[in-house]
Amino acid sequence: MGEDKHLAALKESIVNLDFAAVAKAAEEAMKSGIDANRAINDGMVPGMAIVGDKFEKGDYFLSELVVAAEVMREGIKVVTPYIKGEGARKIGKVVIATVEGDHHDLGKNIATSLLQVQGFEVIDLGVDVSTENIISAIKEHQPSIVGMSALLTLTMPRMGEVIEALKAINLRDKVKVIIGGTPITDEFAASIGADHKAVNALEGVKKCVEWVGAQERRN
Repeated sequence: MGEDKHLAALKESIVNLDFAAVAKAAEEAMKSGIDANRAINDGMVPGMAIVGDKFEKGDYFLSELVVAAEVMREGIKVVTPYIKGEGARKIGKVVIATVEGDHHDLGKNIATSLLQVQGFEVIDLGVDVSTENIISAIKEHQPSIVGMSALLTLTMPRMGEVIEALKAINLRDKVKVIIGGTPITDEFAASIGADHKAVNALEGVKKCVEWVGAQERRN
């Protein structure tokens, strides 16, 4: 099997949501000597892009997006031991949480998986996370991006509390704040001073990648 066929097999396993196939394709790619980063960037990532297109067109639904992200994580787990040196460098750091009083985590979990496969280090604080704990994690980990999720209108104001707390300790200009959840609107995001409201996990991750790219160009 040639290199292109190995990469195609990786791509197709993601699109087909096939855990067994991605593990096999990843193992065979590594045995054939394909660079691990190439297996991810030229094999799995294009597969995830196709899944994303299908999701946006309505051909795939949220459940397929969740599974595809997990399939890709399975493939990355196989090739990770083969990544060496600079290739393992993370492109950025994200602290993510569902705010206090809210226990919904599906969107957050999808975003976490997608951020990880894009090369981000993700500090997932879980659900029902207080403003104090989010701020504490930001101080400790010094991320470039903070992501917050809420599914209940009752808990949405917690997002604004976090942003105000960041201002109070002079950290607001150090991080980008992205928020998401079914009830979140552009108007609400603007009213609390968030940098972006994610339409869905996939679009939100694209925005995070865009921010990191812009930062690297400035540097």
